[in-house]
Amino acid sequence: MEFFSLEQLKELASIYGYWAVFAGIAIENTGIPIPGETITIIGGFLAGSGELNYWFVLLTAITGAITGDNFGYWLGRIGGWKFLLKLSRFFRLPDDEVEKAKIKFIENAAKAVFFGRFITLLRIFAGPIAGIVEMPYPKFLFYNFMGATIWGVIVVTIAYFVGKVVSLEQLLSLISQFGLVVLLLFLGWIFIPILLKSSQKKPS
Repeated sequence: MEFFSLEQLKELASIYGYWAVFAGIAIENTGIPIPGETITIIGGFLAGSGELNYWFVLLTAITGAITGDNFGYWLGRIGGWKFLLKLSRFFRLPDDEVEKAKIKFIENAAKAVFFGRFITLLRIFAGPIAGIVEMPYPKFLFYNFMGATIWGVIVVTIAYFVGKVVSLEQLLSLISQFGLVVLLLFLGWIFIPILLKSSQKKPS
């Protein structure tokens, strides 16, 4: 949100309504770091105050999220891996290490795409990275759809109802805390099994 004040984002959502919600989250999910989720939250907040329709905000948020992530996926799929290899060679990283990182992401790709909806950096880059490592498209499509739908329902509904009793600033803080909890759950899902396997391998 460095480039946009909260008032500017609220004005954009008020003027362009559902298009602002769709475009904001779609662009963010393509891999461009703009405050798309914040615009979606503002859309839900405005629906709670009667300026927008809840169902249209929800539909445009989900559609925008799915569209943006798909676009990001294919951008990564078409030329991202070659670019990543060139970048790794520039930094003198061995190709086999990059391949290991690719395999590790593929193993956790479903979790990253699904939970990435609720985590800022993953929300921006999960789609392009899934394309770069050539995650099977049907699998990506499924987890992308499920993640976008559940994310949209939770975020827009919280913004709609909670926004009726708290200020927009408090609402954004609340959802930010919710995102932190999801991040911790995601890290636990990734690393706890690894730690358990590691402990089992240690000699008694």
